[in-house]
Amino acid sequence: MGKGAAGSPRTPRLRRRRTVQALKGASLTFPFLVGFALFVMVPVVMALRESVFATRSTGGLGFGGQTVTFVGLDNFAKGFQDPVFWGGMLRVLVYALVAVPLTQLLSLACALLLDAARRRTAARFRVVLLLPYMVPGIIATLIWLFQYSPAVGPLSDLFRIFGLELNFYSGDLVWVSIGNMALWGALGFNMLILNGALQSVPHEIFEAARLDGAGELRIAVSIKVPFVRGSLVLTSLLSIIGTLQLFNEPLLFRAVTPETITKDFTPAMMIYNQAFQVGDLNYATALSVILAVVVGVASAVIYRSTSRGQA
Repeated sequence: MGKGAAGSPRTPRLRRRRTVQALKGASLTFPFLVGFALFVMVPVVMALRESVFATRSTGGLGFGGQTVTFVGLDNFAKGFQDPVFWGGMLRVLVYALVAVPLTQLLSLACALLLDAARRRTAARFRVVLLLPYMVPGIIATLIWLFQYSPAVGPLSDLFRIFGLELNFYSGDLVWVSIGNMALWGALGFNMLILNGALQSVPHEIFEAARLDGAGELRIAVSIKVPFVRGSLVLTSLLSIIGTLQLFNEPLLFRAVTPETITKDFTPAMMIYNQAFQVGDLNYATALSVILAVVVGVASAVIYRSTSRGQA
């Protein structure tokens, strides 16, 4: 029997070597697993624990204390029946139905235009489109609040030239203002992902299509777009998750237009208000869990529906 046959002394040694190599590879994921456990799993467990308790004050005139009691699923039942919370959820869902498709269409258009441009030209415009994404969200919101200001902002003067008196802080335009800010910030990131997917498409396919008489528009619609469908699903899911957790923009808008943006305008704002203004941390935690479930279900439904379309 040869040395390489099964049961030879070389076989256990080879298995040990493969095991060691596998352990070395797995060790590279250890920092990520530690971070995931500490900053994701532990907070989730703590949130679930807090959501089944309630903190109640005892006594009066400032001389009482607080008692923590187990209430089971009462906080969740209250959250599922809270019309204010679901009213905010409905607002962001309607907003997502308009903002997410518009963002994806414009991002795809930019990616296709960059892919059709010369390499040096595309590189310059890619950097310009990506710059808004690199600006922190709070800073970007403050910039746009200045732009929207009817007193000192340039946009109001620009529209007055055309005879239009627009108040970007009004109830009629507040969602347009927020949507424009979100589009400005997300366009470059989505474009970068889609453009990267386009770079992986074999260029021989394009040459063959041109030889068959296909124009650039036909190539873009019939060849390029199907190739980036998976990336479109990814960017759509990220956009939906970000939209359902909308917080920074409306919170800063509330500072300048509190009559339009209420403290419970979005689900995330209501959770923040319950936790840090009302002081009901247990109920706020339960609402956070409900919001996470809604985000997960919406993402799963969209992913399944788009995956069936790819099959």
